[in-house]
Order: sequence, then C-alpha cells, then structure tokens
Amino acid sequence: MSSLRSGYTTGACAAAAAKAAALLLTGVAEVKKVEIALPDGERVRFPVVWSRSEPDRAEAAVRKDAGDDPDLTHQAIVKARIEWLPGEEVEFRAGEGVGVVTKPGLAVPPGEAAINPVPRQMIRDSLREVTNRGLRVTVSIPDGQALAAKTFNPKLGVQGGLSILGTTGRVRPFSCPALQESLRCSLRVALAGGVRNPVFVPGHIGERAAHRHFRLRPEQVIEVSNEWGYMLDQAVLEKIPRLLVLGHPGKLVKLAQGAWDTHSSRSGSALPFVRQTALRHFPGQAVQGTTVEGFLAEWPDDTRPALADMLAQRVLEAVVEKTEGVINMAVVLINLQGDRLGGAGDLGPWA
Repeated sequence: MSSLRSGYTTGACAAAAAKAAALLLTGVAEVKKVEIALPDGERVRFPVVWSRSEPDRAEAAVRKDAGDDPDLTHQAIVKARIEWLPGEEVEFRAGEGVGVVTKPGLAVPPGEAAINPVPRQMIRDSLREVTNRGLRVTVSIPDGQALAAKTFNPKLGVQGGLSILGTTGRVRPFSCPALQESLRCSLRVALAGGVRNPVFVPGHIGERAAHRHFRLRPEQVIEVSNEWGYMLDQAVLEKIPRLLVLGHPGKLVKLAQGAWDTHSSRSGSALPFVRQTALRHFPGQAVQGTTVEGFLAEWPDDTRPALADMLAQRVLEAVVEKTEGVINMAVVLINLQGDRLGGAGDLGPWA
C-alpha cells in the first residue's frame, strides 16, 4: 500500500499567490508557476490558477492541495492582492473569507487579520525574493466564511472567515497536531478572556448539557474531542485552578480505564467497566444493554443515580491522578439527551 500524500497549508498557498502577484506588479508579463521556500528551506513550486494586474496592484490565485488529508480547505482557492506602499514594510489585510482576530490569546493580537506568524513570515520572504519595496498584502479565500463556521474559529474569536495557518508549510495526512493546536488555542482564548474555571466536554451534546445545567459563559465550555490527555496536560501547564469534566459515560469512563485518547479506533469500549462496576456494587441485576447508554437506561431507576455517582467518582480519581492533584476537579455524567446521570466533586464553582 502506498504512503499517504502530503499537501500544503493555506499559509504556503498564500505565500505563493502573493509572490505571483508581486511578480506581475514588478512587470513580469505572465506567471503560470511560482516557487517559494518553506520554513525548513525546501523550495516548492505551485501552479497559478489565474493572475491579473493593474497599474498599482496585482492579484493571483493558487488552489490548495492538502494531499490525502481530509482538510476542510482542500481545493480551496487562496488569493492574494498586492499593492505598493511607501517605505519597506509589508502590511497584512484580511480579504473575503479570511477572519479578523477579536479576542486576546491567539498568535496575533485583536484587530489583526487572522494570518498566523509563520505564514506572515513566509509571505514576507516570498515577496522579498521579488522586491524590497513596501507592500500591502490582502489574502482572501472565497467561501471562507462558510467554511469557517465548521471550524473552531467562531469560538476562538476569529470573525468573518478562516485563519491562514501552518508552521511548516506542509499538511501531514491524518495527523493530530492541527486539532491539538486548535484545542490549545480555545483554552488560551478562554483564559485570556478571564475564564478561571473552564468546563471540558467531548462535543456538542456535552456543550449543550453544560449550558443547560450550569450558568456559564460561552467561552467557558471547551470541546476537547478525544484529546483528553493532551488537554488535561495543557490545563496543568496553564495553572488552571478549577476544572469541570462533563460528558457521556461512554466517553468519560474510558478515562477511568486509563485511555486518554478516547477515539473508538484507539480505545476500548467503556461498557465492560460500567457493567463490572454495576454488578460489583449491585449484584443480581439482569441488565443486558449492549451500549453504555442502553445499559444505564435499563438499570433500575432507584439505584441508577448511585451507580452514575460511582462511575463519576472513578473518572474523578483518574483525572486527579493524571493532573497530579494540582487542579480542583469535578465530574458530571450525562446521557445522550443531556440529562444529568451523576457527578463527583465540588460543583459549587459552576452552580
């Protein structure tokens, strides 16, 4: 079986489009391909989809190829418009479909175009291969605003479109670093906004349940997907004083089993642990559920809260041990409808 094909980031594409436009602006008649340097020094060539020039400005577009990665922006058009400025500085603007940062805690300050530092440097370096004059660079991604609604950007405080990202210029297929970086940014944005007692949830069901059962600010609830080990480590690094872990036992009980990546392909089912705990404390029951949700739904009503509290306590013990006891932790378990099943720890800070 052949290895998966890597691709290029929006930052690399923006740098290529910017260089193509700069070449036109300095008098090159036509640019069909353009070569840029990636941060590690490797030089790569990009086809130019289209380009056009006017006396004081030029535009060019590159189509993003993310390789075999299921990247949201695969095949998206990344455009750059270049205009002369007095002096020698390179100024960055957000065009159509590229967001603007509105909250502190990200790699660029509020009010700036959401073009991260490494892509900015790649663009500068690419332009300096053409001219040392001052330039305004406006980066655009048609349909970027619609695509951004499917990303973490709205929660991160990036409004109006996508971020121009990438630290190496390359997209590695099916890798976790991009997701982890987005999750880390979510936490840092929340902390920069004054949040001191965040709530970690696996996904949308947990997010809705958290707001239903507790009075929380929108940015206080952080979706961690399956990256529990990584995000708990980040919580320790950020010296968070209090943390609530809330979610379905089908996910969270995996933490009690020592599975800190809860993806179904990388962790076992929580059902055996749930069944074993239930029958050890409440022997004689004949519940046969084939999922955690089904098992708990079939469990007798009179002892279900006690069983859920026991499971929450086991999760609590695991996350306290994982974080070496430096964070005041609490756990709440919910069902798929968002109803509260049980909990452990002091919930006062979130009540």
